[in-house]
Amino acid sequence: MIGKLIGALVGREIDRRDGQGGMKGALLGAASAGILRRAGPIGLLLGGAYVAKKALDRRKADRARTNAMAGDVPPSI
Repeated sequence: MIGKLIGALVGREIDRRDGQGGMKGALLGAASAGILRRAGPIGLLLGGAYVAKKALDRRKADRARTNAMAGDVPPSI
């Protein structure tokens, strides 16, 4: 129900800005309700992928730093 109200508000604003009325506002309003309904799970998926990439990059950087530090230490006799 809230999605339909949001869609109606979006459609009305598009029709006001367009000045002609018609189907454009109605179609975009209906599409916006569907997009908003799916935005939460898609946002969570994208956020999780971003965090995983950052963790992988940090892990690679730590390994490279450790390997570089191991090469700087002269061998003990």
